[in-house]
Amino acid sequence: MRTEARVIDLSKTEFGTFAAPDTNRVIRNTYQLLALSTAVAGVGAGISMLAGFGPLAGIVFTLLGLVPLFYLHKKRNTAAAVPAMLTFTALSGLGLGPTLTHYINMPGGSSTVLTAAVITTAVTLVLTAYVHKTGKDFSRMGGFLFAGLIVVILASIAAMFVPAMQAGVSAVAALLFSGFILYDTSRLVRGEEDNYVMAAVSMYLNVLNLFLSVLQLLGFSSND
Repeated sequence: MRTEARVIDLSKTEFGTFAAPDTNRVIRNTYQLLALSTAVAGVGAGISMLAGFGPLAGIVFTLLGLVPLFYLHKKRNTAAAVPAMLTFTALSGLGLGPTLTHYINMPGGSSTVLTAAVITTAVTLVLTAYVHKTGKDFSRMGGFLFAGLIVVILASIAAMFVPAMQAGVSAVAALLFSGFILYDTSRLVRGEEDNYVMAAVSMYLNVLNLFLSVLQLLGFSSND
């Protein structure tokens, strides 16, 4: 699920008028919150794995995570936004634990998970740096990416009944969420997103889904 928003910066000048958003501050706060949220999710995943939660618990935690996510969307301009996001990422980490346990228990599973994490980090850093360096506008990709997201969701459902589709769906999903990283980074750099919490949650979802797609692809490769 992706959430996007445009908000007015609530900081005011001495004359009582709204000040222009400080893009550099928004960018800095976005990546700081993204790093914190990723760490919180990692702790949640570790707790889930140590507790031995199974797939059903993973689904429950993932669904519970929708509650603070919807709350975040409603309270995005208030002080409750950051705690809501951290609650969401903690629950998503708890939900991710059973999936990581599944892959770790496969032959060479620990290496597979680590490789997926390294590839995801590298791709995210390269794409982010590219947008910051070139300043290229990828905001026009929004409609195409949204249509692609719908296709991937439908294809993922179909792949549950046609296992031969799973590798292809994972590959397309990896490309799709790489595109979302370009899109959201472009909006951030160009000042089109002035709420750093919403920017951080969008980037978190991009990175999480990219990681899961890469992990699935590597899992398929290790089974061959």
